[in-house]
Amino acid sequence: MNKNFIILLLVSFTMLTACSKSELARYDSNDNIYLDLSREERDSILYSFAYNPGKVKDTVWVPVRISGIRTDSNATADRKFVLKAETDSSTAKPDIHYQPLDPVYYIKKGTGFTWVPLVIFNTDPLLEQQSVTLRFRLFPTEDFGVNIPKLTFGKLVFSSKLERPNWWNMWFGDYYSRAKHEFFMIATGLTELSREGLDAPKNLYFVSLVNAFINDPFNWISKHPDAGYIMESLPDGNYNFYHGAKPTKKILYRKNEQANKYYFIDELGTEVK
Repeated sequence: MNKNFIILLLVSFTMLTACSKSELARYDSNDNIYLDLSREERDSILYSFAYNPGKVKDTVWVPVRISGIRTDSNATADRKFVLKAETDSSTAKPDIHYQPLDPVYYIKKGTGFTWVPLVIFNTDPLLEQQSVTLRFRLFPTEDFGVNIPKLTFGKLVFSSKLERPNWWNMWFGDYYSRAKHEFFMIATGLTELSREGLDAPKNLYFVSLVNAFINDPFNWISKHPDAGYIMESLPDGNYNFYHGAKPTKKILYRKNEQANKYYFIDELGTEVK
């Protein structure tokens, strides 16, 4: 018999045997489950309430996928998996920064994917100064293993901080404060402006909306009653500005006696102009 033919038969037999063993190992073991995050999200999922100043809570959806065979749609039950917050290594606190996770979640029969809702809160004033971290992890159940270690951990970092954007100086000049940044979003409904010179007429119009808001917030509130913002009168003749859903986050609107004019006061105690 041709020597090359014998070698080919031996290689083919070895490959078939290896495939059979591989398939046997696959189907004799539990299906696995993992966090189907993007490359960037594997490091951290980032979120800021800053771009939704009136929101007191929101939901971040975490994708979960199986590595294995889907059950038939006629199966008797959905399959269970467990996702837990790692409280010891998280700075976010349950019931203060996030809603405690459910004891168990489910992959519906006939499917191989689901979303887990992480409900986070924007009620802690400290979120305006610093971020908090919620770490979470998949755990094995009778239905699923977690044998893909790098894809079983996740981290959500969130706050309500605003940061000075790179387009700010072009349209608003050197002065920046988180208070004025928030007024920009309230008055325009936008989260950013372009840096294109050709957009100058449009962007200067948005700047004028911000200035009009700062100079007469009472007029803006009267024209936008459904926005939920309030000017609260204080005993000393000044006012607090805040959203009705977030009464703990207030910005002072104080009269400058020398100028005989009211100004918002930013987070550093400076008049917003």
